[in-house]
Formats: sequence, structure tokens, C-alpha cells
Amino acid sequence: MSTDTVTEDLLRELTPQVLGVLVRRHGQFEECEDAVQEAVLAAAVKWPADGVPDHPRGWLITAASRRLIDQIRSDHARKARETAAAAQSPEREAGVSPGPGEDGAPEGDDTLILLFLCCHPALTPGSQTALTLRAVGGLTTAEIAHAFLVPEATMAVRISRAKQRIKAAGSRFTLPEARERVERLRVVLHVLYLIFNEGYTATSGAALHRADLAREAIRLTRMVGRLLPDDGEVAGLLALMLLTDARRAARTGPGGDLIPLDEQDRTLWDADLIAEGTALISTAMARSALGPYQLQAAIAATHAAAERTEDTDWHQVHTLYKILERIAPNPMVTLNRAVALAEIQGPRAGLDLLATLDDDARVEGHHRLHVVRAHLLERSGDLPAAREHYLLAARGTASLTERRFLESRASRLKPGAR
Repeated sequence: MSTDTVTEDLLRELTPQVLGVLVRRHGQFEECEDAVQEAVLAAAVKWPADGVPDHPRGWLITAASRRLIDQIRSDHARKARETAAAAQSPEREAGVSPGPGEDGAPEGDDTLILLFLCCHPALTPGSQTALTLRAVGGLTTAEIAHAFLVPEATMAVRISRAKQRIKAAGSRFTLPEARERVERLRVVLHVLYLIFNEGYTATSGAALHRADLAREAIRLTRMVGRLLPDDGEVAGLLALMLLTDARRAARTGPGGDLIPLDEQDRTLWDADLIAEGTALISTAMARSALGPYQLQAAIAATHAAAERTEDTDWHQVHTLYKILERIAPNPMVTLNRAVALAEIQGPRAGLDLLATLDDDARVEGHHRLHVVRAHLLERSGDLPAAREHYLLAARGTASLTERRFLESRASRLKPGAR
């Protein structure tokens, strides 16, 4: 592994810790975040040339603190803040990392607090995602903009507005009260889930995967898992990501064309990720109340356990989807249950279940509904209708890879086609 890669990995790990320390001390999220980013950029240039310092976290805290103090001193309208910043104790000025109990929080808590702050309910899901990737993930604005295919200036405005909303909401850098903490953790996990999904199956653009984004979601979820080792849903989400990402190498052919699950070469699946994900979800389900992420991970583990598509335990998959449908009703869950039901009782049973979603505004016109309907219609022998729905699905997706796949399916069913 190159020095640059080691430095990059270390900086990504330390960025949220350093930002958490500064925000807890100074209470100025936007200014602290800018100072930390400057310190990280300085380290990215200096460390590969001079070597990583003995105490890299303290080095970053010192560098970022100095930049923050310089920034405050340069703003004459903020005399009071300048005085407060300059009055920091010599120990803190030197960037000594707070030990357990210092500032009222054990070491490591800052990252979790920072995640809760980035997923503040005052923000939209898009802003929560962008701010999490910037502040906790350590990605640059340009990297986030590239991942979501928007101009850098647009993403910069979105992130800036998110910080301003947090400031306007009067948020304090502390863990929320117990009741709010449960709800905020749900939002944190949902944001990480969205980041992973965008990396695993991009919603738009020419590439099916954005592996760096999926890896970042896994890294952040591992971090939350270390902070909350007894939370079953955190473990469930991590297991779901690992079991899903294990299939990545088999999802596309040499030309980048999409390969559906039932046609994938399962010898290409990552056995280590499957083993880790399966062990995680087995432990979580044995000791925790069932939650949506655990159930989805259990479904993924059931697929992973089958050496061939025909060996899949569809009865178990269907049962898990029924439980998931009961505890977290969602049209996409019903849609996936229809696929499992069709494997057990035939395509007509699956189509009948899909019909219950026709009046659901949440999935009306969604390309996934057309995809599943086309697949089941094809299996039932109604090829003209199947072709129509494949084409509808192709027109409904912004992913070029998915569109090519769906158009090829439709073309295969064209009258006279071989």
C-alpha cells in the first residue's frame, strides 16, 4: 500500500474526530469545518513528504485550531470570539487530545455526536447525506458533487445551507436526549443506507457502480458499529452492506453490461464479505429485537447461502419479506415479496400481488414496478405485455447501464427476434 493511500485512509479516519473536538470546544460548526479541511489539505501535502507525525490526531487538532484562531482574529466584527479563542489553555493550544472524561465526553463520542449533528431533522435527506460525506466522511465538495453528478458549485451551496440551517436551529454539540437519540440514530442509519445504495447502484449516469461511495458507506457504518456495538440495527445494516457488496464483481460483464442476480457467476462473489456479513447478522438476530435492516440482511444471507439460483430457499425469503412487510410496510418490500412468491406459487401469484400496488402513489410509474411486472409477465408467457413493460422501465431509469439492459430484454421479446 502506497504512502499516499495510507495517509488518505488515516486522514479520513481522523477528520470527524478532529472536527468533533473543535466543534465541542468552539461551537462554530461551519468555521470549524473549514479549518479542519484546511488542516487536512496541509497534512495531505506534508505527511507523504515528511512522514506521518507521532501523534497525527494532535497534529491535526493543533493545525486546525491555529487556522480557526487566525480566521477569528481576522474578523474584527467577532472580537468576543477572538478573546474566547485566544484564551484557550496552553495544553489545548498545543493540540493535546482530550482523554476519557475530559470535556464531559469519553474519547470517540465526538464522531457519533457529529453524525447526529449532520443528520439533524432540520435538514433534507439530500443535505444530510452531503453534510455527512463532507464532515464525517472527509470527502471534498468536488468528490461529493462528482458522486451525485451535480456541479461543484451546486453542491457547495447545498452544504453551506445545511450548515446554516444547523446554526439557525440552535443545535448544541451534545448527544440528543435518549428519546430523540433513538430517532436520530434511525436517520443516521438511513443516510448511510442511501449513500451505500447510490454507490452500489447509481441512480443516474453511465456507471452502474460507484465503488468508492459504497466503500465509504461501509467504512462509516463500521465506525458506528464500533461506537454502538450492542445495537442490532447497526449490525444489521453493516451486514446488509457487506452481503450486498460481496456480489459487486459479478454484477457486470466485461463490457459493463448488467447481469441480474439469477444469471451471476457466484464463484465471483466475495466469500470473506459473505462470511463476515452472515456472522454479523446471525449474532444480531440472536440477541436483538428484529428490525428492518436485520431482516434485509437475513434475506441477503439466504441468497448468499445458495450455491446456485435454483438452490435458493425461496420459502425463507418470502417469510422474511412478510415479516419485514409487517414491521416496516413499504411498497418496495411488497414488490420484492412478489418475486419470492412467484418462485413458490408461480408468476400469476406474483402478478396478483403486484396488482395491489397499482393504486399506490409511492410507486406509481416507478421503473422497478415495471421491471418486476415485465419479468413475471415474461415467465407467464405474455411476451408482448412483458416487452411493453421492459420498455416502460427503460424509459423510467436515469441509469444508462440499467436502460441498456432493459432495452436488450425488450428487444429479445420483439416479434421475429431469436
